[in-house]
Amino acid sequence: MKTTAVRLHGAMDLRLETFELPGIGDGEILMRVVTDSVCTSTYKAVKQGSAHKRVPPDIAENPVIIGHEMCGEIVEVGSRLKGRWEPGQRVVIQPALKLESGYDPGYSYRFIGGNATYAVVPEIVLERGCLIPFNGDSFFSGSLVESLGCALRGFKGFYHTDYSNYVRTDGAKRGGSLAILGGAGPMGIAAAELASGYAGCGRVVVTDIDPERLAWAASKCPPSEAAKKSTELIYLDTSGLADPVATLREISGGGFDDVFVMVPVPSLFSMAEEICRTDGCVNFFAGPAVHTLPGSLNLYRVHYDGIHVVGTAGSIPEDTLDTIGLIEKRQIEPGALVSHILGLRAVPSTILAMEKPSGAKKVCYNSIDIPLVAVGDFGRLGETDPLFRELDRIVSACGGLWCAEAEAFLLANGPKLGARD
Repeated sequence: MKTTAVRLHGAMDLRLETFELPGIGDGEILMRVVTDSVCTSTYKAVKQGSAHKRVPPDIAENPVIIGHEMCGEIVEVGSRLKGRWEPGQRVVIQPALKLESGYDPGYSYRFIGGNATYAVVPEIVLERGCLIPFNGDSFFSGSLVESLGCALRGFKGFYHTDYSNYVRTDGAKRGGSLAILGGAGPMGIAAAELASGYAGCGRVVVTDIDPERLAWAASKCPPSEAAKKSTELIYLDTSGLADPVATLREISGGGFDDVFVMVPVPSLFSMAEEICRTDGCVNFFAGPAVHTLPGSLNLYRVHYDGIHVVGTAGSIPEDTLDTIGLIEKRQIEPGALVSHILGLRAVPSTILAMEKPSGAKKVCYNSIDIPLVAVGDFGRLGETDPLFRELDRIVSACGGLWCAEAEAFLLANGPKLGARD
């Protein structure tokens, strides 16, 4: 079977290509990849090429398919897997295989990646428990499982200690206070969704220095929805504050129980430590693009105030299952993360433009041929294009969020990839 995919041939060398897939083996699966959510981690791999730890050295001869936040359905099952997996079954891929090589789908393999119309799921993915059934009502929400799962792993990474007996409790403090510094981006929104829908935080403060980004985040993950889950959600522009630390301490009543740092800026890490209360925990969640990023930490507070510092990256199959459960039970809203949609042809330019971040999650529909389009632009585009006119109507009825009904309409009526070739 032929597939059309975006492949990495070298640093900053992305190509949309059509080629033959090999026949599946007895322990492999052929998957139709419906959606992939474009991730900053992919941009880092594209920028570095084979210098990236997950990208093989021979991509000039054997290019790899990019994209690791994929959701689709099974087309064909190898003979040894019959009865365990069925054609038509919806699945997501947990890309963190935890191999010694560091190789993962979307970074390292020739025949599997999210930016492809079809892919061969190799045995190693199944052996690691990283092909996971998904019963959500949309493919895009399945593509957001990986992002949400990474944020969920961040919540699991927090911990606290009762210093009267040194008993440790894992997870963010339920009913406690949480700061999400630099949190108006996609992972900050994911953390805000999970803070109320999963972690049960009492008060959450999301900060940023861009008021427009904060306003956009607040429109997608509104305080009114968090309040329904007994969480007070506050968006705070710190750009004009004379003393952001003092303001945050005041809002939190003396300090936060838990703090996410969502941007790899040393000064934010220092701020996180300053706004932590005794036994507070800081998760340096941001992924630096450089291998050396020094920062400062008050070691007095580490010793006498019991400040904890952790860093989490990626997720594991357990997190994927937990996230899927939250989505299927509608405890969190994946549509809050989606800022743009696009077709497969637009993937290379979209990734290369990620040097300057914009919006939140961008969901690619691999079988559809549309440019990168902001959900907020549907109304304007709908003035001349009936496809976007109807999408705007559907999305408006869903509170401005990309949703399952909009996806179904796009898949049924959007221009198909290859139709104009």
